[in-house]
Amino acid sequence: MNKAEFVNQLMQKTGMAKKEAQNAVDVALTMIVDANRGGKKVAFAGFGTFEVRKVKSMQRYNPRTGQRFTVPAKTVPKFRASKTFKQKVQD
Repeated sequence: MNKAEFVNQLMQKTGMAKKEAQNAVDVALTMIVDANRGGKKVAFAGFGTFEVRKVKSMQRYNPRTGQRFTVPAKTVPKFRASKTFKQKVQD
């Protein structure tokens, strides 16, 4: 399901106008990104947690040339599904 399909289903299930549903989805996603950017976790009980994690710099090598290089440290987004979510997906 892509974003447009998600918006369409939200419209059908809530009776919202398309513009309202699109705006609701955009605002919710923006709020999650902004909270993570600020270093905060966003947790939805029964769904999961969106958070940001720091990854250390790593030594890697190019298999073609054998040349070693360093991948710099970075911050990456992470989603961790709740136990309830995982159980519902398996059913």
